[in-house]
Amino acid sequence: MHKVRVGGVPEHFNYPWHQTIQKGSFKEKGIDLVWKDFPGGTGQMSEALASKELDLAIMLTEGSIKQICDGMDLRIVQKFVDSPLLWGIYVDYNSDYKNLADLENKTVAISREGSGSHLMAYVNAKNENWNTQNLSFETANHLDGAVEALQQNKADYFMWEHFTTKPLVDQKIFKHIDDCPTPWPCFVIVAKNEFIQQHREILHQILEVVNQQTKANIGNQNLVEEIADAYGLKIQDVEKWMKRTRWSQDQITEQDVKITLGELKSLDLVSVSGDEVFFTKN
Repeated sequence: MHKVRVGGVPEHFNYPWHQTIQKGSFKEKGIDLVWKDFPGGTGQMSEALASKELDLAIMLTEGSIKQICDGMDLRIVQKFVDSPLLWGIYVDYNSDYKNLADLENKTVAISREGSGSHLMAYVNAKNENWNTQNLSFETANHLDGAVEALQQNKADYFMWEHFTTKPLVDQKIFKHIDDCPTPWPCFVIVAKNEFIQQHREILHQILEVVNQQTKANIGNQNLVEEIADAYGLKIQDVEKWMKRTRWSQDQITEQDVKITLGELKSLDLVSVSGDEVFFTKN
């Protein structure tokens, strides 16, 4: 039995991984797949890959590409979610902020530097024609930390996946101001190049199992109820999320990378040497 450590955010996007683990699909192939949740998101997973705490991670596309540009020997081995991520923009429920314009030049809570919440703050600022040089940040580490940062006035707003954060809006902890969708597919599966070179067949088997599950979910009539129950979400919210979500079984494309890289370069968030290799050729 070969042990493989996989990490991802504790969100509904990763439900197929838990389905396959519970069914024993990996063990049937001689793989002991150990899942670990990373509430801190892509930035936290990048650190875990660098320290060899993880073998594989399901990370945001923009964060993965930035890590590669910054010199980390990662490769995207497959696109996992083809649809854009809908980033909600939130303030403390009791704050006086009412619209997006109120947040210009205010402090944004982020999980970590280089994380999606960090990079998307720049994308949102650019979309609103704000001066990105005026952005200031408060590192909150995760969603719970962001709640605390906003309540204690250490930060003014926070960006996180819309449906994951919806329960906090329903509980009147956060106030939803607006949304900012990514202009690229949102999640990819990444690994250190060393792991890919040493375990190609195992990696192929893992992707085959997960891809079979995401395909099977298309016809799963109980999927909405299962996800709502597993993640504490309302049925109507999961239904809305499902309508805009497409799991992928394909590799990321050159065009996907070009769009993401172009946006990051335009914001001066990455520099490119031209020698970067972003994904494996399947």
